Amino acid sequence: MVRPIAFLVGLGFVGILLWSLLWGAVAFIQEPPLPTAEHEFHLHPKETSFPTDGPFGKFDNQQLQRGFQVYKEVCAACHSLHHVAFRDLKDIGFTEAEVKAIAKTWATEVPSINPETGEPATRKGTPADKIPAPYANEVMARAANNNALPPDLSLMTKARHDGGAYVYSLLTGYAAQQPAELLKHFPDSKTGPGLHYNPYFANLNIAMPPPIVADGQVSYSDGTKATVDQMAHDVSAFLIWSAEPKLAKRHEIGAWVIIFLLMATTLAYLSYRNIWSGMKH
Repeated sequence: MVRPIAFLVGLGFVGILLWSLLWGAVAFIQEPPLPTAEHEFHLHPKETSFPTDGPFGKFDNQQLQRGFQVYKEVCAACHSLHHVAFRDLKDIGFTEAEVKAIAKTWATEVPSINPETGEPATRKGTPADKIPAPYANEVMARAANNNALPPDLSLMTKARHDGGAYVYSLLTGYAAQQPAELLKHFPDSKTGPGLHYNPYFANLNIAMPPPIVADGQVSYSDGTKATVDQMAHDVSAFLIWSAEPKLAKRHEIGAWVIIFLLMATTLAYLSYRNIWSGMKH
């Protein structure tokens, strides 16, 4: 008795689902959704490449160090990097002495406890410390940015589709004004006060002003010419590393796993042919 009832209940659910799908399809055909400014003018990330692309991609430490310099001198004024500690910078080619110097000069007042008195105190940064956020809390961050909260960049390239290409496109995609066609068909989409038009951003208008505005904004220590395109590309590569610092190692392990599986498959097939060679199939 239970099985027929369960069957009928399941059949009812299937019927309701099919009816909902049919009704939704009919409604979509009769009254298709109106186009939106975001749908019509939002652009996909630009075509670009990074050394980590592909199954055998590796990080370019020189590029990552340049990207870190761009983050430090341009992005760190607003954006945090919560998941990166100073000691992690050794993975991109900085020496231990350089890491200590960076931590000491960057984090000058790290909250601490005086071991002699037990009173709150401050100390210089050490390699074990995380890269400090530019604001003490969300309230201060919003107050300094017209109520917009600058996102943490640690995992940005993992959180966005086409991560590195998205960051690069966003940094180089600001436009001085909106297209006339957009304003003609979508007058309500006009860029408001405190916003900036960027077709690579989801809703076209972003609160962050263009962070990289001119060639030479950063002076690279390795002599590379710091064009806007170069700086955007370098900091995008650095954020790819911050989101997945073990990416190159994972690629290397993956290659060895594939080789092992190919060898194991070959040995298994040869063993099969040897054991069953004299038997009819």
